[in-house]
Amino acid sequence: MEAATTTFIGSSFGISRPAKSVARSAFLATNGKDFVRFPHKHYSSVSYSKPSHRSVAYGSRRCMGVRASLSSSSDSSGSIAPLQLESPVGQFLSQILISHPHLVPAAVEQQLEQLQTDRDAEKQKEEPSATSTDLVLYRKIAEVKAIERRKTLEEILYALVVQKFMDANVSLISTMASSSTDPSGGVDTRPSQDEKLERLHSPEAYDMIQNHLALILGNRMGDSTAVVQINKLRAGQVYAASVMYGYFLKRVDQRFQLEKTMKILPNAVDEGETDIRKVVSSHPEAFSDGISPGGFGHGLKASRLRNYVMSFDGETLQRYATIRSKEAVSLIEKHTEALFGRPEIVIALQGTIDSSKDELVKISFGGLKRLVLEAVTFGSFLWDVESYVDSRYHFVLN
Repeated sequence: MEAATTTFIGSSFGISRPAKSVARSAFLATNGKDFVRFPHKHYSSVSYSKPSHRSVAYGSRRCMGVRASLSSSSDSSGSIAPLQLESPVGQFLSQILISHPHLVPAAVEQQLEQLQTDRDAEKQKEEPSATSTDLVLYRKIAEVKAIERRKTLEEILYALVVQKFMDANVSLISTMASSSTDPSGGVDTRPSQDEKLERLHSPEAYDMIQNHLALILGNRMGDSTAVVQINKLRAGQVYAASVMYGYFLKRVDQRFQLEKTMKILPNAVDEGETDIRKVVSSHPEAFSDGISPGGFGHGLKASRLRNYVMSFDGETLQRYATIRSKEAVSLIEKHTEALFGRPEIVIALQGTIDSSKDELVKISFGGLKRLVLEAVTFGSFLWDVESYVDSRYHFVLN
């Protein structure tokens, strides 16, 4: 069963992009041929269920512009999220996140109703006749409004993800800016939240997350104090890949839990040990050019959810390994760039990425584990809120 992959040249998902977005997209690029990426296609959403609980300079998008000095969900800088929300709706939700975070869902409901009203009104307008001199202007205005709606939608998704972290009393890392006193970019000085993050996933999903961590950390899984030096581009790639893995994992776990409840799981789920090399080479979490010092597939264990995923045919696996909306893809890119800054990279003529001038950070394996756990949880939450928003304002294309 082949993994769901797509070719990357100047784009994170094989989509042609203007040059100015290459730096951001590079976070999802590969330094090696085995780095697995998710194709950008669109599929219909499932119902939402609430959980039980060129040389480019750094630093375009920084902190959310939201300060929460008394909030336990903010970091030491007082920021609750890396990305700055820019649209009027985004700024409105940012203020609610500070003052009354429990009211964010209600505020989002109102904004989605307004977006739906505006979209319906646009559909009812009659386009000027083809001979009208106003036709070009009319279409340009419609295009601008569509872009504004998409940006508003992205920021609604982001606010809902941040609110879910706040509900779980987990603070997001707001920046990876290293300094002489803290070369880890602030990650190693933060209190551990691993147990809180673990509780946000089902036991079966967390087994898969542990295997994902084993692929990245290798035999250093238990050595939290050992330090690795890594450039920000590579760290950003690991983070973005982990966000996408969390999105995929929540999607398959949701189906797994449903089939388990209905007692219709395939027999293969409870069969013995799976060939781990086959799993790694054909699974969306596999990328062999990672940080792992323990070798390919070191520390991986079989699990019921992994066996369940391996029972998928190639087409089903590819579909589940797909980010469903352009808004979610864009949000992953923007969030990662806001966290790590724009990498100092040069795109060679043959399309390879030269990151030799990129800033280096020194981070412990414990800090790297924290970073990956946050990213996986971010992706899981993104699946939840994308499904929720789509159930009220349809934007995920079939």
